[in-house]
Amino acid sequence: MVFAFTHTRCKDGFSDTLGVFIYEALIISSFSREGKRMTYFAWLVFIGAAILEVGGDAVVRKGLRGSAPIIILIGCAILGSYGVVVNMVKWDFSKLLGVYVAIFALISVLFGRFVFQENVPNATWIGLAVIVCGAMIIQFGSRM
Repeated sequence: MVFAFTHTRCKDGFSDTLGVFIYEALIISSFSREGKRMTYFAWLVFIGAAILEVGGDAVVRKGLRGSAPIIILIGCAILGSYGVVVNMVKWDFSKLLGVYVAIFALISVLFGRFVFQENVPNATWIGLAVIVCGAMIIQFGSRM
């Protein structure tokens, strides 16, 4: 597998290197170890679960900073629902969470960048690429 690692910076500081890497990772990871396609259902579940987990954490954070116990409880309920959603995919537990972590990490960094308007350092983008590589090793490890 060859990945295009170029480093160009857009006006807002977001590197398109990771975008190319993740696009190629998504294309490649559409196939499971058994040679079958990873279903769209699995992708939707992982993305939905990651949004619930990151969103729930953001709600808890808002409740803690605003001293609002009801907001904290709502955030906890959202966080709990992520566990139900992510386990809808019928994979071995270690593979399930190993691959999910990469999608969670991606959604987390994107939330920080675009929802919270944080300036995400290049080291974070590089670390995210390493996490995605780890998920690919988990997904395709038996082929190596």
